[in-house]
Amino acid sequence: MSKPKSILDHQQLQIIINRLCRQLVENHNDFSNTVLIGLQPRGIYLCQRIKESLESNFPDYNLEVGNLDITFYRDDFRRREDPLVANSTSLSVSLEGKKIVLIDDVLYTGRSVRAALDALHDYGRPLSVELMVLIDRRLSRHVPIQPNYVGHTIDVVADERVSVEWGDNERVILKS
Repeated sequence: MSKPKSILDHQQLQIIINRLCRQLVENHNDFSNTVLIGLQPRGIYLCQRIKESLESNFPDYNLEVGNLDITFYRDDFRRREDPLVANSTSLSVSLEGKKIVLIDDVLYTGRSVRAALDALHDYGRPLSVELMVLIDRRLSRHVPIQPNYVGHTIDVVADERVSVEWGDNERVILKS
């Protein structure tokens, strides 16, 4: 295994997050009927960063934010040798008639997003659903899903892995 290659550093990530927030504001105005939902496990970190940036730049907005676990909605749920461990879902509002923005770190095959769409309907029938991703691996789809908001697009071969590291050493890396 070769040394991971850095794709985006902390400063580049912050620029992208700020841009994504401005795009959200442009499309959702004051967020009065919008819910931001981070997909467990890794989309919650991007969702939290988006929330913090919006609250910092637009303190008058009333943001509704939640986390959605898709473990039992995955199409490979019963096909794995190791049992999947569920994460928590945290939604304090009905999604009925709301504009939903699903947030995930990396869009690869689209199967996680498909599972999230199934899971959402257990919490109400949304008015609309949009997808925000930090990284779009656009040449790898198994299902016809495209993001509405994209931080960065990268074309990689199938055996390469794009990983987002949050925390003190924030960065996006490519592992082969």
